[in-house]
Amino acid sequence: MSAFALRSTEAKAGALALGVHAVFLVLLVFGVSWQTHPPEPVMVDLWQALPEPPPAPRIKSHVAPKPEPVVKPAPAVKEVAPPKAPDIALEKKKDIQRQAKIKQAELEEQKALERIHAKKAQEVADKLKQHQAQLKEEQELQRRMMDAELANESRQIKQIATRAAASHRNSEVSSVVAKYQDEIRAKVRSNTRLPENLKGNPQVKFQVQVLPTGEVLNVKMVQSSGNPALDDAVERAINKSSPLPLPTDKDARAAFVPVVILSHRPKD
Repeated sequence: MSAFALRSTEAKAGALALGVHAVFLVLLVFGVSWQTHPPEPVMVDLWQALPEPPPAPRIKSHVAPKPEPVVKPAPAVKEVAPPKAPDIALEKKKDIQRQAKIKQAELEEQKALERIHAKKAQEVADKLKQHQAQLKEEQELQRRMMDAELANESRQIKQIATRAAASHRNSEVSSVVAKYQDEIRAKVRSNTRLPENLKGNPQVKFQVQVLPTGEVLNVKMVQSSGNPALDDAVERAINKSSPLPLPTDKDARAAFVPVVILSHRPKD
């Protein structure tokens, strides 16, 4: 079979199938419409009131009619007033008032909590302030104590330094004084004419009044050697040695002016 013949056969089969479906659809539509009937109209009579029943027929009889039973009237039923409808506006007003009271209570509670928190915060702030003040006071006390200790140490150091300086100064002055005492004794010895036949090494002491220039104003014996000739010889030698050699240092000169004690041993 050729391709053309095959396509022709398929076209015919498709057209046949389409025709079958079209016929089936037409039958379905007409079948549904044939079975559907429009609703029949319904007649309704409206009555304003029920009609009175016809009177019963009278039957003639020689029998005495039975007395009609006495129908006691039913006891009157007390009309119960229908419950009053709730006043919506009043209920709404009451509801609003309840809500307002609830909100007011919540607000008061919130304010009370805020007051409690504020009080606690103030207490904490007061304690912190008190602690800071106490800490500051302790720091100030420690600072003053440290300053006092430093001042005391500085004072002690100064005193030690002063004593050291004074000791050094005293040592210098003592050295200068000893030096000039030796010079004065050497000068007096060089001017002394010892007496003949001097025995031993007797000591004689004189108090000599001296001017700042070294000049001798007065000589006074305070301890005799026991040899009048030696005593006189030493006194003459002191006067002859005027002016005596004196140090230029003021503190050292104070050991000689205005009075100096001279000791003399002929063999020293």
